[in-house]
Amino acid sequence: MNSPKAKVFEIKGNLENFLFVLPALLIFSIFYIYPFFELINLALREWNGVDPVKTFIGFRNFLDMAQDTVWWNSIVHAGYITLIALTFQNALAFALALACDREIKMKNFYRVVFFIPPVLSEMVVGYIWQWILDPNMQNGQYVGVLNFILAKLGLLNLIHSWLSDPNTVLTCIAVIHSWKGFGWGFIMLLAGLQTIDKQLYEAAKVDGAGAWSTFMNVTVPMMLPVIMVVVILTILGSMQAFVLIISLVSQGLAGYTEVPVTEILGSMNGNKQFGYACAQAMVFGLILVVSSFLLKKVSDKMKQA
Repeated sequence: MNSPKAKVFEIKGNLENFLFVLPALLIFSIFYIYPFFELINLALREWNGVDPVKTFIGFRNFLDMAQDTVWWNSIVHAGYITLIALTFQNALAFALALACDREIKMKNFYRVVFFIPPVLSEMVVGYIWQWILDPNMQNGQYVGVLNFILAKLGLLNLIHSWLSDPNTVLTCIAVIHSWKGFGWGFIMLLAGLQTIDKQLYEAAKVDGAGAWSTFMNVTVPMMLPVIMVVVILTILGSMQAFVLIISLVSQGLAGYTEVPVTEILGSMNGNKQFGYACAQAMVFGLILVVSSFLLKKVSDKMKQA
């Protein structure tokens, strides 16, 4: 049985531990828990962001959102960007990670170069690609690098106004987003490849397995946990992309380049419907949470298989 003195020391120790955790708990409560409940509160009200009166309207914002075709089109646009990122971006990242995992010349240099795009500002990347895809001409020559090269190669039929054509602008945004973001996946996949025991490859070689068979039966199964993490992060990052879009097309192609975040910003800044914006944010957050949860379930089943 503990003595009263031991109990005092135990309480004192618990209190000291709590005081260490208290600053982090306060920060989490102020910047995460309180905003979350305030988001729910505002989603059920009509508010212009300035007036102190916040009129309770129940689920009207959600009912209006269900009929908002522009909002649901923005979800589709974000899904398209995410699909390109999941395929093109991650395939490129995996291929380059496999190359740099082998004994090739200057592989350390390549690791640094491939990680440059992710650390660049999205505004800077947007302006750089605006210049690359510029369709204008000056002194008889194309200003944009891409159209200039196509003209020099004689491929005049491929010259295009890439960022002002509704048929190509979203694909251009998706490709540029993938180019900027593949470095994160590259670093994570390369780290995963380096954790695979090389003896597994030697055993596969002894058994007569070819390169493709070794890749499918050794590399891919061992990399599944890392691949699933990269996939989840890619979906979360791509669905929330908006700075790059703003820097590339600004307000140029309304209806063709909207994504959920730009729609939420438009509801706040343009229409002054802060309650509706909060409802949009709640639905968008729910979509991301459900997507991550489903992917986690798939990942757990694949690990057990």
